[in-house]
Amino acid sequence: MERTKSIAVIGNYLPRKCGIATFSTDLVNALSGADGELDCWSVAINDIPEGYRYPEKVHFEINQNIAGEYKLAADFLNINQIDVVCLQHEYGIYGGEAGSYIISLLRDLRMPIVTTLHTVLEKPSKKQKDVLTEIAALSSRLMVMSKKGIEFLTDIYHIPREKLVFIHHGIPDMPFIDPNFYKDQFGVEGKQVILTFGLLSPNKGIETMIKALPAVVEKHPDAVYIVVGATHPHVRKASGEEYRHNLQRLARLRGVDDHVIFFNRFVEIKELCEFLAASDIYVTPYLSESQIVSGTLAYAMGVGKATVSTPYWYAKEMLAEGRGVLVDFKDSKGLANEVISLLDDDIKRNTMRKKAYTFSRKAVWSQVAVDYINVCNEVKAERACKSRFYLKTKNLEQDESSLPEIDFSHLKTMTDDTGLIQHAEFTVPSRQFGYCIDDNARALIVTVMAQDLVPEDPELVRLQKKYLSFINYAYNEKNGWFRNFMDYDRQWLEEKGAEDSQGRTLWGLGVCSALSREAGCLALSTTLFHKGISMLEALEHPRAIAFALVGIHAYLARFSGDSEVRRIRDKLAVTLFDHFDHDDDSGWPWLKGDILTYASGKIPQALLLSGQWMNRKDMLETGYRCLDWLIDIQKEDDHFSPVGSNGWYRPEGEKARFDQQPIEAQIMLEATLLAFNMSGQERYRAAADMAFNWFLGQNDLKEPLYDYTTGGCRDGLTPDGPNMNEGAESTLAWLLSLLYMQGFLADQKKLHYTNFIEE
Repeated sequence: MERTKSIAVIGNYLPRKCGIATFSTDLVNALSGADGELDCWSVAINDIPEGYRYPEKVHFEINQNIAGEYKLAADFLNINQIDVVCLQHEYGIYGGEAGSYIISLLRDLRMPIVTTLHTVLEKPSKKQKDVLTEIAALSSRLMVMSKKGIEFLTDIYHIPREKLVFIHHGIPDMPFIDPNFYKDQFGVEGKQVILTFGLLSPNKGIETMIKALPAVVEKHPDAVYIVVGATHPHVRKASGEEYRHNLQRLARLRGVDDHVIFFNRFVEIKELCEFLAASDIYVTPYLSESQIVSGTLAYAMGVGKATVSTPYWYAKEMLAEGRGVLVDFKDSKGLANEVISLLDDDIKRNTMRKKAYTFSRKAVWSQVAVDYINVCNEVKAERACKSRFYLKTKNLEQDESSLPEIDFSHLKTMTDDTGLIQHAEFTVPSRQFGYCIDDNARALIVTVMAQDLVPEDPELVRLQKKYLSFINYAYNEKNGWFRNFMDYDRQWLEEKGAEDSQGRTLWGLGVCSALSREAGCLALSTTLFHKGISMLEALEHPRAIAFALVGIHAYLARFSGDSEVRRIRDKLAVTLFDHFDHDDDSGWPWLKGDILTYASGKIPQALLLSGQWMNRKDMLETGYRCLDWLIDIQKEDDHFSPVGSNGWYRPEGEKARFDQQPIEAQIMLEATLLAFNMSGQERYRAAADMAFNWFLGQNDLKEPLYDYTTGGCRDGLTPDGPNMNEGAESTLAWLLSLLYMQGFLADQKKLHYTNFIEE
């Protein structure tokens, strides 16, 4: 399984003071600590215009109530090519009705999304349900921190069970220690400490514990109740400190104000753990059952506290089997009895503490981080082997006006005085990777084929000469082979290129010899072509032979009387044909002992050309059989879905879905248009349409590869969307595909010539 290399967590982040901020911060730190090579950072949501003084783990900020900033965040995540996005969902932290602004961000993301649900409502409003349902549809997994949440999501929201993953609320890994160790630093040494912590709001039910306190103090005069936490910012904004003041008045009224201590501030995690460690009993007296998760309860159990709680959903689940005790809502008498019982019985209290602590070992952040990483690895692997979208689109209309205009802008950007630069970072040429003959040979084909379709572009001939000059310089007179790779300092990195680069070079030279109308280019291309054919008989790899054969047939379309080239063509065609086991009926009609990798359509294209020129029916049959098979295995519903480079396709395995390369669509388009022109069968015309439309968004991810703004093509289709780099090979694949389609729709006779069918 491929390892996740980068995760971006979307949510609130410290120093913003709320439970989601604490959780997100702890999650990012835990993920970073679990894998030193994992790049994990946060996109933070601001509820105030000026934002917060975030640490460097926050790489992007969103103003909660500005819708446009959510789309900008999506662009930022896509540009950074994050592997997985982890959304922290709570209705109140995102803008729009029921937090709906977050949907626009998620829809624009190209990578898998895993969502942690901090709230799952039993009775949502229509908008709340719609928002959560949409988030679920866009997410590969939903993480929930209680079994009750899974029940609600399946029964109320109708989310498939297989999308849901239970992972504990993360907690610090604290030792199991005697509470007396920490009491002196809070001035409660010798006291029996009852603790409640968290942001204060009226639903916390703290008044229930204050009402229970007189009975507790009567039995245990040394008992003290500590309430740690600032008033919730939203409560303070609406009604100030009214709730806290009411609690203080209630304590005075009940005569226990000397036994209640308020720490009115937001405490950091280290100090919070010390407060917890100093307590004997933890109390969560919430007023209603509608609490699907409670970080405060998880923290208390993780430190090994004896807990008394009202029976809200999360408490009923977590405190089962003797890990705590439950009392009814607003039952101050029952609460007092249970607290007194635990203070009276050290053995009972310590037994409860140990059960809570042992149970919580599965929730320490180091384990939770591993659980999250495993989920991220799973969804990344799933995205790599199945399509994300299903799209139905009509084929292109049968006229030139339906096609994009031919635009050489990016090709020109990628070309300098030396030749065509191999790679790009986004849309900018990447000089550190230099040049290769493969790309310059294909660029030569593009500029030659475009002569009639873009006759008004005077730069085409200049480009043609640049690419041909590169090929000329690449020829190594010492060994008769073409070099392939050159660094940016114009130093060759090898004495001869691989077989595929020889085949592609002869393809380019053959097409230039057939079609160029510039006298100098024609003379040089034919000269180099004849120099190059001397090494063709040494080729062994079928794909290299196929490229060379297509170039030979192009040359022979203009110089059909060249008997030496015909002799070499015949020998290469037979060699390619003999790579097949013609008696094999296994259902794998491919090269003997070979897996299906890249540019496979070139092989049936070469067989069809050779069979037609050589009058070899057996070659034609093998060519059609292979092409039919390639069409069938690379068709998904009504769109082209090529074999991915991340695993390819083996006889005993499944076809790799990603990464899909533009060269596959281009090669299949050429082969199927040739088959259509030779046979007249409409299925080949339809297959060519699908291969072409792959560039325009009729593909597994419903994402266009062609970039209308630059004239370039993105480097491939990954599980997370298009690779945003626009290198030479992908741009040439698009231009070749467009030129073939333009030529076909403008003049089929001209396409016959371009495909080099024997007249």
